[in-house]
Amino acid sequence: MNRKTMKTTNHKVQLLLLAVVLLGLGACTGDFEDYNRNPNQVTEDQMEALNYKTGTKVKTLQSLVIPVQEHMYQFNESLSGGPFAGYIGATVDTWQTKFETYNPSADWRKWPFANVITETYTPYKGIIGGTDDEVAVAFAKLLRVAIMQRVSDSYGPIPYSKLESNESVYVEYDSQEAVYTKMFEELDEAIGTLGRNTTLSSDAWSRYDGVYYGNIAQWLKYANSLKLRMAMRLTEVKPELAQAKASEAIAGGVITTNADNAQMHAAENRTTLIYNDWGDHRVGADILCYMTGYNDPRVEKMFLPNDVGDYVGIRIGIDVAGKSTAMTKYSNLIVESTTPYLWFNAAEATFLRAEYELRWGSEETAQALYEDAIRLSFEERGASGADAYITDAASRPAAYTDPLGNYSAAAQSTITIAWTPGADNFEANLERIITQKWIAIFPLGVEAWSEHRRTGYPRLLPVVADKSGGGVDVAQGARRLPYPVEEYQQNNTNLQAAIQTLNAEQTNGNRTGDQMGTRVWWDCKPYNN
Repeated sequence: MNRKTMKTTNHKVQLLLLAVVLLGLGACTGDFEDYNRNPNQVTEDQMEALNYKTGTKVKTLQSLVIPVQEHMYQFNESLSGGPFAGYIGATVDTWQTKFETYNPSADWRKWPFANVITETYTPYKGIIGGTDDEVAVAFAKLLRVAIMQRVSDSYGPIPYSKLESNESVYVEYDSQEAVYTKMFEELDEAIGTLGRNTTLSSDAWSRYDGVYYGNIAQWLKYANSLKLRMAMRLTEVKPELAQAKASEAIAGGVITTNADNAQMHAAENRTTLIYNDWGDHRVGADILCYMTGYNDPRVEKMFLPNDVGDYVGIRIGIDVAGKSTAMTKYSNLIVESTTPYLWFNAAEATFLRAEYELRWGSEETAQALYEDAIRLSFEERGASGADAYITDAASRPAAYTDPLGNYSAAAQSTITIAWTPGADNFEANLERIITQKWIAIFPLGVEAWSEHRRTGYPRLLPVVADKSGGGVDVAQGARRLPYPVEEYQQNNTNLQAAIQTLNAEQTNGNRTGDQMGTRVWWDCKPYNN
């Protein structure tokens, strides 16, 4: 081989070696992330395998059914639903514009509506559009229904069907009747899926489930119980549909024992800030008048006495004279950082079944279920004496004596505890069922307020400081919440159409328009006088 040939050959070899090196470098560069990844970092594949992305969205939705964030809870339960239910009254002396005096400020009005809707639809859409897991989709549909039923019950027409396919929350509203129709459809789909998966190992969802820790059979009972609650909401407006849907729910299997109660276990119950740390609220006069009049053993399990050892509540809808005094003179509820957030208990499901039997079945069965529901509530609260309480035919709700001497009032009801047999006693026994359910589901303010509007029970004290400007019939109380100012500013065309729908859906009302005195679709029973 001559020198020229050798030179050419060496050059080719060098080029070949360079190419190999460059290819190797390219390969190393392409695998850079693999070679340099933190071995403790969770990969995308691992997150999918652990249901992490979907699971965290499910948990977010769970945290919104009864809001676990302290401010959202306060606006939904302590400031609106709770007072309207006769459960909770405000102690803050600087709040002159509030829900319970029927003049909430503009910044308050958005919380039960816009804030809930906005926080719900991001995780909901993430699940519906991000996974093929049918159980995850069932959870998303079930939880959306649980959340949005509360919103619709509070307002009437709401954005619902159009939200799923739109990025904006400023969309057309559905009538409340259409919302309920759609919710029943979605709930039935979820029930069907859960029913097919009751044998699924709890390990699949336990780390993301703060209610039943992945037990699908228990979730199925909750879903049927929610369907029963929704069905009975329609007894006055669509009695045949109410009966049919309630019958389906009962046949499907509802919550019957306290072991199956639906309760959200959060890392910390933040309502301790609202009641214990801030002292912004105390127990309402209404519920303590009923319970003390009934000599109810559950009182000491649910509430704390005031500074002189009495169980006495604050009159709802007053202008508080002094917060520090109110905090000591009125009873507080018992809540600790470890207390779970109640969603649905066996007592409520059993009272609903009692009402179903009273309306469409056996009165004898209705009485038995009514008494069983009371026993379940006593068991849940850790109280004794249920049997003596059930047979008490003499005790009645007590008059209200204000420890500050300002707002005392006569008792609003004379209903006793013991069941009175006979078809002629239908209304009295209905009042018993609703009143005892109201006691048993404390502190579910939105639900208790909804049942009060549907049935007229329990009979509640009227607000003292009515600042509605005529928008509320004080004798009947608040029937809904006003839409937020932001809807007028950003979605006015759709909002105005919704207000017209609200008016068109109303029956037996004496107010119209976007007022707190206007009745929603299912709130149509003639007023109790």
